[in-house]
Amino acid sequence: MGEPYLIGEAMTGGYGTGADILQGCTIAVERGEIAVIVGPNGAGKSTAMKAVFGMLNLREGSVRLAGEDITQLSPQDRVAKGMGFVPQTQNIFGSMTVEENLEMGAFIRRDDFRGTLAQVYDLFPILKEKRYQAAGELSGGQRQQVAVGRALMTQPRVLMLDEPTAGVSPIVMDELFDRIIEVARSGISILMVEQNARQALEIADKGYVLVQGANAFTDTGRALLANPDVRRSFLGG
Repeated sequence: MGEPYLIGEAMTGGYGTGADILQGCTIAVERGEIAVIVGPNGAGKSTAMKAVFGMLNLREGSVRLAGEDITQLSPQDRVAKGMGFVPQTQNIFGSMTVEENLEMGAFIRRDDFRGTLAQVYDLFPILKEKRYQAAGELSGGQRQQVAVGRALMTQPRVLMLDEPTAGVSPIVMDELFDRIIEVARSGISILMVEQNARQALEIADKGYVLVQGANAFTDTGRALLANPDVRRSFLGG
């Protein structure tokens, strides 16, 4: 087995001069795979993803993409390398139209991005229908579709999603997960932090359960769902 496509290995660090939140945490995802990070509140799930994206300094550990060490690169440089990141909140421009939001996602492109725009509209038909509407007027689930679509406009090789289903209804959550599966099938790696652990692990190729900034369990999504310790401690029995 070669090295995973994207790996944050033995990551230790936190924000600024504060205490370390991550304690030797390792997160990896293969090409075209869905990897999900779950765990209790305050476990360092979002911090681990932000560390992989370069949003905090690591005291120890490294991040590698396609075999290249990117530990010292800024988030902007990581986007240029093929990483897309969708934060949990404030992830759209509410006063801009849906289409303007998507076009903003193509800011690093120097080529004709209309083909990618058409692909995003195929993936999220409701966005095409509402493309001239202000994004801030959309429902929570539709705004998340805009945020994911905008990240896809950069043509990422890895798409990172921080709590993509936060605050949406179960029906919308299922629909978003279906779209995420479609994105992965196109060959894009998905790394996702999710509060809805059971549903997220059902679609995950690989799952990471974090506790206090460290890896507690790592396995396939299916194996974690079947693990009695994981079920009892993190999935409500």
